[in-house]
Amino acid sequence: MRIFNPRKQKLKAATAKPGLAKPFRLNRLASRRVNDDGEPAVGRLRSRGIYLLPNAFTTAALFCGFYAIVMAMNGQFYNAAVAIFAAMVLDATDGRVARLTNTQSEFGAQYDSLSDMVSFGAAPALIVYEWALRGMGKLGWLAAFVYCAGAALRLARFNTNIAVVDKRFFQGLPSPAAAALVAGFIWLMDDLRIGGADFSWLAWTITVYSGLTMVTNAPFYSFKDVNFKKSVPFIAIFLIVLIFVAVSSDPPKVLFGLFVVYGLSGYVVALWFWAKGNPVSLVQTSSEPGDEK
Repeated sequence: MRIFNPRKQKLKAATAKPGLAKPFRLNRLASRRVNDDGEPAVGRLRSRGIYLLPNAFTTAALFCGFYAIVMAMNGQFYNAAVAIFAAMVLDATDGRVARLTNTQSEFGAQYDSLSDMVSFGAAPALIVYEWALRGMGKLGWLAAFVYCAGAALRLARFNTNIAVVDKRFFQGLPSPAAAALVAGFIWLMDDLRIGGADFSWLAWTITVYSGLTMVTNAPFYSFKDVNFKKSVPFIAIFLIVLIFVAVSSDPPKVLFGLFVVYGLSGYVVALWFWAKGNPVSLVQTSSEPGDEK
């Protein structure tokens, strides 16, 4: 004897008529409701997750910062300095990968800031302390703390002002460039076979300068307005080749020299605008081309 089920009969009637929605079924692999075509059910929120590719680059940068700390604790300052520069390359890559693959997320932005704090905040401070500042007593660890605190404040201010600051300039020295100043000096001295105790006061000065410059309002060019999709003159490609040749010829000297120039450029730009009677305001007061959607 068959039992009449009105709910089942209505469901069959709905599926028999064209144009009506198909019934939902449970996809056990995805643990969410989908229709017969495999599409997500309308009105159902998709499961939240994280993007693998850009966060893999961020994790690699974080690993380089951690590796630099471990190498410094073992007295291998060459490896520690090179790891900081490797973290810089990876940090510059993850954001571009996210934009190219359209995988930007709030999780990725916050994860990138935490990775930067380790790789460009804590790691350089601990490396320079172990290399040169340990023998200076209280002045040594205070200089390392000034740098570490400057990096934390710099990253926090960057996250809160990212929507209102002029995109052409960084407000203060970027933390990767500050880390390159400190790590580049250690790399250069190690390449010249000079110990940290011989130049402890110079290392102290560079550390304090980098930490304080990160929290100033000096404008440092960000290179964000460079359009890589636009054609350039042939001489531009030739200059890029010359830069690669110069860096590969003697990486410690060339890289440290480049970042010293960049570390001073913010104050030069500020003085230039001040001399023109037009002080730089990093707060964006009008929308730039391409910002409007």
